[in-house]
Amino acid sequence: MATLGIFDSGSGGLSVYRELVKVLPRERFIYYSDNAHCPYGGKTALYIQERARFITDFLLGKGADIIVVACNTATAAAISMLREEYPSVPFVGMEPAVKPAALGTRTGVIGVLATAGTLKGSKYLHTRGRFEDNVRIAEHVGQGFVELVEAGILDGPEAEATVRASLQPLLDEGADVVVLGCTHYPFLRPVIERIAGPGVQVIDPAPAVARQAQRLLEERGVPMGEGPFSVELHSSGDPAALSRIFKLARIMP
Repeated sequence: MATLGIFDSGSGGLSVYRELVKVLPRERFIYYSDNAHCPYGGKTALYIQERARFITDFLLGKGADIIVVACNTATAAAISMLREEYPSVPFVGMEPAVKPAALGTRTGVIGVLATAGTLKGSKYLHTRGRFEDNVRIAEHVGQGFVELVEAGILDGPEAEATVRASLQPLLDEGADVVVLGCTHYPFLRPVIERIAGPGVQVIDPAPAVARQAQRLLEERGVPMGEGPFSVELHSSGDPAALSRIFKLARIMP
């Protein structure tokens, strides 16, 4: 049985965990929410690296065979450092799905919703640079999205107003594909899709991340599928927020 360590600044990484469970339903999962330090979006790269190092040590101490950095901002700030400092550990990070969006657009405009940290990160900027000659890429920070999810507000008037304020500028620019560049955002996907309308495709990179984790485990010969499934939830702050989203999302194999 493989042990997968997963971490995020808060509960958003559960959207990635949800996809991991679909492809690896008989493994052991350890999820760490760094909600005492959430959100990461306004933090410095050095600060995020220090948190990533601490959490990685915690997950390895729990027996993790692989670590999924289920946070776009932490991926941008820290995954290169983690791979350098922990060369024997396989890490899987997040990357806004610009490529499938660029291939799928009909209008030639794609929208990216992400945190400020992700949009400024070299990983995203490199990816954007590969496609911006062929499509126009409109970007917007999902202002207040993380806070909504952490509070368990996944629908209703407040969620609609908050989502519309950040999504509408992308729609106004003609985007017909919207990339979710933060792992918190998929929990607001029903609201995003309702506001965007049926002509706009919404892309979540989490399924591709789950498949990559599965491939890495297979490549390393880690025994899998020997169950039974188990999950541990840990948080640096109030555990109630993490438990609330876990229950709301009904994430089970």
